[in-house]
Amino acid sequence: MRPIRPTFAARRGRSTRRRFSPALAAASIAAALALTATACGTGEENAAVQPAESGASSDGKITIPDDLKDRLKEHGIDLDKWRGGEWKNWDRDTWLREARDFVNPIIQDLWDPDRMRDAEKPPERPVQEQDISGDEGVTDPTPQPVTAQAVSTPYGDAAPEAGKLFFDGPGGSMVCSATVVQDPAHPGKSNMVWTAGHCVHAGKSGGWYRNLAFVPSYNNEGLSMAELEGAAEEKVAPHGVWWADWAQTSEQWIAQGASTGGQGAPYDFAVIHVTPEKGSDGKSLEETVGSALPVDFNAPATPRIAGMTATGYPAAAPFDGQKLFRCEDKPGRLSLNAQDPTMYRVGCTMTGGSSGGGWVATGQDGKPALVSNTSIGPVTAGWLAGPRLGEAAKGVYDGVSEKFAGR
Repeated sequence: MRPIRPTFAARRGRSTRRRFSPALAAASIAAALALTATACGTGEENAAVQPAESGASSDGKITIPDDLKDRLKEHGIDLDKWRGGEWKNWDRDTWLREARDFVNPIIQDLWDPDRMRDAEKPPERPVQEQDISGDEGVTDPTPQPVTAQAVSTPYGDAAPEAGKLFFDGPGGSMVCSATVVQDPAHPGKSNMVWTAGHCVHAGKSGGWYRNLAFVPSYNNEGLSMAELEGAAEEKVAPHGVWWADWAQTSEQWIAQGASTGGQGAPYDFAVIHVTPEKGSDGKSLEETVGSALPVDFNAPATPRIAGMTATGYPAAAPFDGQKLFRCEDKPGRLSLNAQDPTMYRVGCTMTGGSSGGGWVATGQDGKPALVSNTSIGPVTAGWLAGPRLGEAAKGVYDGVSEKFAGR
C-alpha cells in the first residue's frame, strides 16, 4: 500500500465526559519500519495497565503464563517496565519476533479518541509494477480502477463485522482494517478477528507490533475529521476497544514478509483473539456487534467467482482514514512467483489503511463468507491484491480457535 507519514500527538488531560481535545501539533518521520527507539509523546506512562495475555485467573483478570514470562526474561524484558513505557524501546535484540512470543498487555485508555484519530499511518506495502511477474504463474491483465464507495451509516448496520485495527511500531502509531469472523469453538460467541499478517508482525526484518487493539464500527456515523474533534467517545468507538490477547500469522510471513515488493504477500494473513478493555457485560465480540463472518478456505477458482467486495478504512490521500469504504469487482489472478499461491486482484482506489480489511464473496452455501484480505497495492492506487486462503490460512485460523477452545 502507499506509505503514509505518521502523525504523533501529545495527549492532553481528559474531562470526565471523555470528549476529544483539539488537534495537537504533529511531526512526521519517513522510515515506517526503522528499527530505532520511538517516543510517541502520548503519556502512556500515566495510563492504568492490566495484562491481556492468555490464561484467566480466579478473580477474572487475565494473567500472563509463566512460560511466557520466562521467555520474556530470556529477551531481557521486564514486564513491569514494559507496562511503564519500555514497550517504546524497539531495539532489534529485544523486539519479539517468534510466533510463540506474542505479548500485548492492556494499557488502559492508551487508545483514547485523540490517539485513534491521529493514528493514520499504515504499514508500508507498496508494489512497483515491475515487481509483478506473469511468466511463472498466471497473472491476468491489470484491472481497471474501481472507485471506492462510502459505506452507508451507521456502519454497525451496513457492515457490522468491519472495524479498525490500531497498533504501535517503530515509526509510531499505525492503522489497518479488520473483520470479525466466526469461531468454530464458540459458535455465536466469537472473539476472533481477521486481518493481514503485516498488520500484526513486521516480517523478516522485525517482530510483533505492540498495543494491538480492534475498534469495531469505528466512527460509526461517518463523522468528518472536524466533527470528530468534538465527538463523544461512544461516537468513535460505539462498541468499545478490544485488545488482542493473542495473535497468529503464517510462518511464511514471519520468515519472508517485507515492507515493500510484495514478498510474503501470498501468506499475508493473520487472526487475532481479543478481549474488551473495559468489559462488555460478559458478551463476546460477536454478540456485541451482532455478527461474524464465516471463513471460506475452499473458494472456487478465480474465474468462477462473480464478484468480491473489499472493505476497509483507507488513510492515504484522498482519504483520511476516518471513514469506511468498499469496492466491488470481479477478481482476476496475480502471480508474484511460481512457488507461491496465485493471489486475487480487484480494481479499487482504496489506499493504505485498508490493509487487512476483509474480502467477501458468496460461499458455496450461497451466503457471504470471508475469502481474502487486502494485502498489497501499487504505489499509485488503482487495484488491490489479497491472498487466496488455503491450508496455511486454515492452520492459523484453527490454531487461534483451538487455543481458546476451553475458555
